[in-house]
Amino acid sequence: MKTIVLGGTGHIGSYLIPMLVNEGHDVISITRSESKPYIDSSAWNSVTRILMDRESDPDFEKKLYDMNPDIIVDLINFKFDDTKKIVETFKNSSLSHYIFCSSVWAHGKAEILPFNPDDLDKKPLDKYGKNKFQSELFLKKQFNETNFPATIIMPGQISGPGWNIISPLGNANPEIFQNIADGEVTYLPNFGMETIHHVHAEDVAQVFLNAIIYRDNSLGESFHAVSGSSVTLYGYAKMVYEYFGKECSIKYLPWEDWKKRIDNEEDSLSTYYHISRSGYFDIKKEEKLLKYKPKHTNIDTIKIAIKSYIERGIITLK
Repeated sequence: MKTIVLGGTGHIGSYLIPMLVNEGHDVISITRSESKPYIDSSAWNSVTRILMDRESDPDFEKKLYDMNPDIIVDLINFKFDDTKKIVETFKNSSLSHYIFCSSVWAHGKAEILPFNPDDLDKKPLDKYGKNKFQSELFLKKQFNETNFPATIIMPGQISGPGWNIISPLGNANPEIFQNIADGEVTYLPNFGMETIHHVHAEDVAQVFLNAIIYRDNSLGESFHAVSGSSVTLYGYAKMVYEYFGKECSIKYLPWEDWKKRIDNEEDSLSTYYHISRSGYFDIKKEEKLLKYKPKHTNIDTIKIAIKSYIERGIITLK
């Protein structure tokens, strides 16, 4: 099977591409720069790597079409217009499977938990989530009306070694980890009861791979790519204190007071979008239809990322 992975050296692709190679796929990795994958694997020696920029190349979809793929795994589709272009280009082709990477952010605020992966009445909060949800609805419609072979996968907070993960403050600024390692006080917004749902990139990649393996079960369906559990900001911060062997020292501030203390618009906005969604996700559908078995708990994934912070000098132990 000729499989194109768009965004092949990103968080998901770094793990997915070696999996595909090991399954016997003829893999083409499309990236806009010569970036290295986050993990080393000899499997990359048999991967065709092509530089293409979706944003600047008006012939992007045509070039994909000319490669005559059996499968496209689209990890870099952030605009509804790009989804429409893919469908228009491949609707009468030999493409057998298009896997669209959406996001749990397409859900918006939680009402009933756990979130339902098949919910079609979502209310996303930002442009990113709105574009993802528009694409989801369009792909569902195209599958139902024209049999366009689409599958939708919605990852949680993709985490792992080598990049910044969402912190106990609900944003990607790693400074709080150093503060906790130093035994300083942590100020959490509200009561620290909002939730974050880390998932290891390897497990996200497993969902994509299994959607291909169990194609008959995945066509026309939507799946979450999550760890199966969430952690509160309080529980997260407490765990980090324990990780560094420090006495837990957590205080709480009302949202507006917390924003003033942080005094960083980018970080506070990121926190708002993460914790206002909060939520909880189970993996029953993914277990049943895709035989999904995550290798990492959310807490294990956080610890792996913290270890990477230490190894990369982002956290200094005194």
